[in-house]
Amino acid sequence: MHADRTNRTALIVFGSLVLLAGAAGMLTSVGVFSNAFSKHALFANQVSTYIGKNGAWVWPAAAAVCLLIALAALRWILVLLVSTDRAGDITLPGAKDHGTTKLPPAALTGALAGEVGSYHGVDSVRGRIIGDPASPQLVLTVTATPTADLPALHRRLESEALAHARQALGKQDLPVQLDLDVSRRSP
Repeated sequence: MHADRTNRTALIVFGSLVLLAGAAGMLTSVGVFSNAFSKHALFANQVSTYIGKNGAWVWPAAAAVCLLIALAALRWILVLLVSTDRAGDITLPGAKDHGTTKLPPAALTGALAGEVGSYHGVDSVRGRIIGDPASPQLVLTVTATPTADLPALHRRLESEALAHARQALGKQDLPVQLDLDVSRRSP
């Protein structure tokens, strides 16, 4: 599962639990469950007495639970910071007797950005290769100037730049996500 989806799911579960606890506390304080129950302290003396009698193991157990929560939170943060869907080096098809050719994704996206950036009507270009290196996907974000002919630019991207990328990888069925946007800056 991707880190974003895991992050959203965990935050939804945590938020729902906190919301339910807060709602239960509010409803209890106004006497919805019973008027006598709303007058009780949050921690009655029974809890304090129990912790006082069993403090030799309760506090180390509480510390261990807090440590586990802190480690889980640290792992969660690390997964969010280092998770990436970017592909590693791509092995290009070729004759086995000539060795293996590895293509860094930055080389392909850099060449593609250079080519597309030279097209008339292009303001900026960003590209990246995502997924498994054996079956990569190209994500290309092109921002055009406000005066650009978008249909002509789209045709040129498909017939030239993306065709060159597919040819370079030896994958005529290379999936491409093309995001074509128009700059808000005046020319």
